Amino acid sequence: MSDPTRLSKRLAELIGCSRADAESYIEGGWVSVDGQVVESPQRMVTTERVELDPAATLEAPQPATILLHKPAGWDAIEGRKPAAALVTPDTRWADDPTGVRLLQRHFIRLTPLVPLDVDASGLMVLTQDGRVWRRLTEDADQIEQEYVVEVAGDIAPYGLRRLNHGLRYRGRELPPCKVSWQNEIRLRFAIKAVQPGQLRDMCAQVGLQVVAIRRIRIGKVPLGKMPAGAWRYLPAGEKF
Repeated sequence: MSDPTRLSKRLAELIGCSRADAESYIEGGWVSVDGQVVESPQRMVTTERVELDPAATLEAPQPATILLHKPAGWDAIEGRKPAAALVTPDTRWADDPTGVRLLQRHFIRLTPLVPLDVDASGLMVLTQDGRVWRRLTEDADQIEQEYVVEVAGDIAPYGLRRLNHGLRYRGRELPPCKVSWQNEIRLRFAIKAVQPGQLRDMCAQVGLQVVAIRRIRIGKVPLGKMPAGAWRYLPAGEKF
């Protein structure tokens, strides 16, 4: 039986490359051991079959940004039931159009961004990318978010006008936003700098009870038809 050796050393010997290049191939998800992709250069191998994907490149994997359709009842940023736990290889949206290769490294050190109420569902962002983090934290108040809010009850006179501008929340006057009826029971909000609990409170001020809240857009990025509990990658070039 062969003595155990590091996967990076075995690959370097197998294809005649440097140890550094072998590690790059492995970390990029291009190397399989007995048919299973392995991303750890330190993995010890003996007689296993080691193969390099013919399409392999030495480009470093880019940090991932993941778009999740958070179901109601899950905590977006922090809490006992973090929505980040839903992001696994098995829950990737089958119709993800990005074509991004799934790597195990994409599930490490994901930071959730853009708060969303526990009882709300919809688009949520988790990222490894510092540029995305800065955009969605430093510029958060300038990025418009869009929500569909299902309501019950009868709206007060001039209620729609007041929803657009004229309400207060937590002691401060709210800036103008865009609110319209999507149908008889759903309102559509296009709003910036929304705070936890704000949409529910705004509706209550005009006589409406909120049944459900769903975020369908953050900046230029839409939720689309992705089902609850599923996620997709944010492709290169798509910005908030």
